[in-house]
Amino acid sequence: MPARQRLAMLRAVAASALPRRARPASTAADLTPPPRELKYPYAASSEINASPEAVFAVLADPARMADWLIMHTGWVGEPPAAIADGARFAQRVKLMGMPTEVRWTASGVRVPSTIWLDGTGPMGIVVGLYLSLGAVSLGAGRPGTLVRIDGGVEGGSADGPLGPMVARNLADAMTKSLARLATAVTTGTGAGRRGAASDPSRSRGPSPVPDVASAKAALAAARPRLPKPAPVRHERTGREIDAWTPVIVGVGQVSERSTDPLGADPVSLAVRALHAAEQDSGAAGLLSSADSVAYVPSVSWQYPDGAALIAAAVGARPAETVRSSTFGGDGGLRLVNDAAATIASGHASIVLVGGAEAAATAAAAEKAGRDLGWPDQPEGTAASRVVGVDREPNNEPETTAGLVAPIYLYALIESAVRGKLGLSVSDHQERITSLWSRFSQVAAGNPFAWLPEQRDAASLAAVTEENRPIAAPYPKLLTAHLQVNQATGVILCSAAAAVAAGIPQDRWVFPHAGAHATDEWFVSERASLASSPAIRAAGQAALGHAGLDNSDISHVDLYACFPSAVEIAAEELGLSLERQLTVTGGLTFAGGPGNNYSGHSIANLVPLLRSEPEAFGLANALGWYVTKHAVGVFSARPPAQLYADIDADVRMDRPPARKALESYAGPAVLEAFTVPYDRSGSPSAAVITAIAPDGSRVVRRVTDRALIDRLLSSDPLGWGLDFSAGSVSVIDTAGLYVLPAPAEPPLIVERRGPVTVLRLNRPAVRNAIDLTTARALERAVDDFEADPAARVAVLTGSDTAFCSGMDLKAAARGEYPITEGRGLLGITARPPRKPLIAAVEGAALAGGCELALAADLIVAAEDAQFGIPEVKRGLVAAAGGVLRLAQSLPRSTALELALTGAPLPARRLYDLGLVNRVTSPGKALEIAIELAQEIAANAPLAVLLSKRIVDEHRDWNTAEAFDRLSDIAGEVIGSADALEGIRAYAEGRTPQWKGF
Repeated sequence: MPARQRLAMLRAVAASALPRRARPASTAADLTPPPRELKYPYAASSEINASPEAVFAVLADPARMADWLIMHTGWVGEPPAAIADGARFAQRVKLMGMPTEVRWTASGVRVPSTIWLDGTGPMGIVVGLYLSLGAVSLGAGRPGTLVRIDGGVEGGSADGPLGPMVARNLADAMTKSLARLATAVTTGTGAGRRGAASDPSRSRGPSPVPDVASAKAALAAARPRLPKPAPVRHERTGREIDAWTPVIVGVGQVSERSTDPLGADPVSLAVRALHAAEQDSGAAGLLSSADSVAYVPSVSWQYPDGAALIAAAVGARPAETVRSSTFGGDGGLRLVNDAAATIASGHASIVLVGGAEAAATAAAAEKAGRDLGWPDQPEGTAASRVVGVDREPNNEPETTAGLVAPIYLYALIESAVRGKLGLSVSDHQERITSLWSRFSQVAAGNPFAWLPEQRDAASLAAVTEENRPIAAPYPKLLTAHLQVNQATGVILCSAAAAVAAGIPQDRWVFPHAGAHATDEWFVSERASLASSPAIRAAGQAALGHAGLDNSDISHVDLYACFPSAVEIAAEELGLSLERQLTVTGGLTFAGGPGNNYSGHSIANLVPLLRSEPEAFGLANALGWYVTKHAVGVFSARPPAQLYADIDADVRMDRPPARKALESYAGPAVLEAFTVPYDRSGSPSAAVITAIAPDGSRVVRRVTDRALIDRLLSSDPLGWGLDFSAGSVSVIDTAGLYVLPAPAEPPLIVERRGPVTVLRLNRPAVRNAIDLTTARALERAVDDFEADPAARVAVLTGSDTAFCSGMDLKAAARGEYPITEGRGLLGITARPPRKPLIAAVEGAALAGGCELALAADLIVAAEDAQFGIPEVKRGLVAAAGGVLRLAQSLPRSTALELALTGAPLPARRLYDLGLVNRVTSPGKALEIAIELAQEIAANAPLAVLLSKRIVDEHRDWNTAEAFDRLSDIAGEVIGSADALEGIRAYAEGRTPQWKGF
């Protein structure tokens, strides 16, 4: 069905989700209505004090898009010259608070009356905007324009429970955009980010990973530590524990069967759960005493700062409000772990964590055509902090193949799990249905479970009206049940605050350790679909900090949206699939409350651990498609050491990523497949992944019914396939399931004590940087920044070439090596705060020179050359090349390099002070590591602050220079490292630095 015809279905999807807004009665504009099939139930309108021609000129000018469209954040590639009939362009937007990409086609553009934009967004969502303009009289003879925006969404995951939320979010954005439009037209300016309009870097890559070290430093600066009381005696064990030891003192749950929307929005449910948690703690007035409140964002209704609404409802005045990322089942556990870390660091004493979902009520209101009337917050409202990260969930090959919702990705992953295990279809079905049967047994005894009924494996395998096929091999009862009204509340205190509040110690459960990590973001780029190095790393980090191994864990709750998530987590954590792996019943039976399932994990673990004071419990949580993870370890026994929430990403061993291909011709080995079904139970297509001989992964949607039937009636894993532009054929059915290994990674990370070596590894193209390499470099630098044990990094290439710059062939395909977090080449716009040394052998030309200049120090071989030949190609070295050369060299030398494009040798640049050390050929890395180790031997905080003074002093005027110097130096005076340095000198020993 064509996209425009599909959009006619929006009325049924969004009729009750989007409130109708009538045209102002005082106007009499002749607006061109949308075509009949494009009539949307939502219409936002506004009068503007300008002519239709003036308003249309702003709407049709891509350079003005950032001034009025509130969702706009940038462009993918170059923006169109104008929005005219037939124009196609890709735009970066924020939809539902998540950065993503929408591909638009413009049509029906009539000056100065109409613009129609038809777009495809994340997870297969189709977005439509219809803008119409008409002349009106604004009174007193003043001419004006009535602007109306009709819009809606459908398709992909919007056809499920997510649809009403997406539609409401879009409706709100359109209303706010009209207010901006009036300002943009009448003043010629807007509130948008104009600088982003022509930046080709805002392209096909994930949004930036937050600078964890900077975020923690900012928190510490903004929130001074509380005074530390004396240690607390734990009566049962007789141990003295640190006063800032975090404890969970109360948990509460709500499972609301009514679908009356009055007072049943997610925040209201979370408040009810927190009151239950307060009652569970036995301490009245605890909620109003909270100095930090956190909220897990709901899917059915978004609040800019749900924690602030919770605080107001319970009478608290917290110093901060916190939320987890907009999407991700890791959110609940991430927030509990973060709360424990905040308490352990002395930045809070009582923290509330609430989370809820009201999807059942939202769905009932949509069906009945009722307005929910749930709370809104003013524009600009935001939480103090966000824990976790959101990125666009799918890459282009996945989107093209229709892998645009969790059910399809997890079903595909399930197929890969079966292949890895070497099980037949029937044996594997028995495995996963037996697993889910054991989960249903727990749900049957869970008073808060949504479907508290025990099911046997046979009933879970049988296809019935209740258990229709969804995506092979999953029928409905092997998938998460999302339309629930459920909430949790968790209250954490410091041990000292718990004593002060009079909370009995038999209510205390200690978080011992938490950890989080992220797998390769896009599923189709992972080395293996059936593994999770991140779960393994997070589990090892949390258990290691707690001084435990998996044999010490008595109670487990694994995130159970689909069987494949449990199977992978169990393997990576070293847990037998035969043991009970849930304390709730999982997301099918206990309920799948959006992002907040892990809140229920903790709420169920706590009473179990109270009843078994020597036992340990473990919960894991995940977001997107086995993508981002959290692990927590808990016990009523006091911890051996103070709590830590560990970023396990920073030292995780990552396998090489695979390149994902949507177009491919040639042979490949079938790795995994799934068959999505329509609501009648008929196969709608098949999605297959296959591994090409070079290790790339081919992702293809197949509609050939004969091939689909063959996939379903056989065991095709390991088959040899042949791909052409329009078809897939089977050439070998031996089914050996031998998958070619991924290609060599473009960047190799080596850790040598406190020194991290980043080695470019693309010798065939002289280490030129493509988008994959830029992303790898950005991630490696992020990990280096966040790793407290990493002090100095060394960036190097090969013995014959440091880096030849941007991969121009890849750039010609539209794959610019630019990341949103650190810019061109993955580092040049935002180098690390910690010291970085470039070790240069051979040529460092164009972008390669700019990479070296982004470092703080340069060690170069005698035969190394540096140059920025961009002028020879009609370009400018705009990734810092000209700028940094001008800052570091005499004007005449900088001009010689910039204007001639000719390289200069390392020795001359050493004489001019740009290069720090010159070595014999082949020795640059060795000497750079020696220099790095010399720096790493010094106090980390003193090194960082010294580097900051050198970097920032150019911006200081004479009058303020010493004041700024004193401010920065004051951060180290009195620090633990300063005291340690003095003591170590006096005692004649090597100092033991702590980094603070």
